[in-house]
Amino acid sequence: MTTAKPPGPDSAGRILVVGGYGAVGTTVTSVLGAWFPGRVVPAGRDEAKARRLGGVRVDVGDPDGFRQTLDLLGDVTLVVLCVEPPDTTIARLCLERGIHLVDVGASAQLLDGVTDVGLPTRQAGASAVLSVGVAPGLTNVLARRAHEAVGGAERIDLTLLLGAGEHHGADALRWTLAGLAEPVPARPARIELPGYGTRTAHPFPFSDQYTLPRTLGVPRVTTRLCLDSRPLTAALFALRRGGLGRLAGSTRARRVLTHVMGRVHLGNDGFVVGVDAWRGDRHAAYALIGREQSRATGLVAAYAAREVLTGTVPAGVHHIEQVAGLAGVPEELGGQGISLLRHTGRVSR
Repeated sequence: MTTAKPPGPDSAGRILVVGGYGAVGTTVTSVLGAWFPGRVVPAGRDEAKARRLGGVRVDVGDPDGFRQTLDLLGDVTLVVLCVEPPDTTIARLCLERGIHLVDVGASAQLLDGVTDVGLPTRQAGASAVLSVGVAPGLTNVLARRAHEAVGGAERIDLTLLLGAGEHHGADALRWTLAGLAEPVPARPARIELPGYGTRTAHPFPFSDQYTLPRTLGVPRVTTRLCLDSRPLTAALFALRRGGLGRLAGSTRARRVLTHVMGRVHLGNDGFVVGVDAWRGDRHAAYALIGREQSRATGLVAAYAAREVLTGTVPAGVHHIEQVAGLAGVPEELGGQGISLLRHTGRVSR
């Protein structure tokens, strides 16, 4: 895999990539391993997979075991979380020790909890970058760009099209099911997406729409989702209308649905991130088009980790759109086959 650019000066210490052998973590491990040779330690619950890559076993659901791993390694500078822990304990454990953090988590409640760790983080000198990935992540970065282009947006619409043919990890599928079970106040919208024509995108509880009103001061932000397969999009959101929330309350039902979703591949592995911002009659729209959303998430996480390790991120907790050095990530992704466009972004309800 090629790298975007070589890193600048960095501090010593190891980089612990939790979930380092998964769909996202494999990219993070590979890219950071090329930039920081000998310093990356892949980790996860499957000890055999971790050790095959020269890593260690860790379980984010076991804070005591995680603490012991940090003690055993002794010189961890940065933890990249490519899996979502059940609460903020792991983040707090890292940050209070002065260990930097890059978190690929996408749950609004969990990200809010990590943000609340801000004061002890600054006191310990640690930096944390949250909302790292595609959505949240690239949506946040492009939202800031569009917000500034219109001179301060009054409304931002975010649209994510995912390839139904991509093999997503079990954690991502479980998170999607949980999102389908959540009530949403917004309505679907018809939007033109470059390369895919006009699509119906459905409101979905991505964390970016809850974060951006605070970080950018935009009153109205809505995120919507569709798949490249029109039939699968229709079927997926029919489940929501059919009462998926009650079904998802059963652990066994969630396990079965996750298994079924993991075996359905009706589309390809393309994705689109669309952002539209309005202020009065001023409108700005951007889109990123690429393939392999999981790989793109891993690349964004690697860029965020590099930014932390090169010392440009101040101590404290920041969302990706608040880190000036990450504003150019969309252009950096151009070297990885992901194209940035400014487009018309016509939206109708």
